[in-house]
Amino acid sequence: MEQKEKTRYTEEELKEFQEIINQKLSDAKQELAYIKETLTRKNDAGIDSTIGNSKMMEDSADTAEKENLNQLAARLQKFIQQLEFALIRIKNGTYGICIDTGKLIPKERLRIVPHTQHSIEAKLAKK
Repeated sequence: MEQKEKTRYTEEELKEFQEIINQKLSDAKQELAYIKETLTRKNDAGIDSTIGNSKMMEDSADTAEKENLNQLAARLQKFIQQLEFALIRIKNGTYGICIDTGKLIPKERLRIVPHTQHSIEAKLAKK
């Protein structure tokens, strides 16, 4: 008997992915809140009026650190948005389907990168 290739994940499987996504979403939102809090504290601490060379070096290091934190915050916001879109795809029944090949993305890949919309084949083909 020939087995038909699966084109969608079951409700049970989608529930598992939804839990993974919700956990990653929660972690990312906590991390983002922490970064924003750190940036706010750094801005408040910038009022110190100590004069001298070490202060200039400190300011430069602070600026670089703020820039890194801002970039990290931007990446996290994008990641959160991608996870939220993945939850929408679960609701509308398109989750786990490669947007390039139309085939089901393997579970192993989705467990690691639950927000992906590309199978490995499609991703490699793009490079």
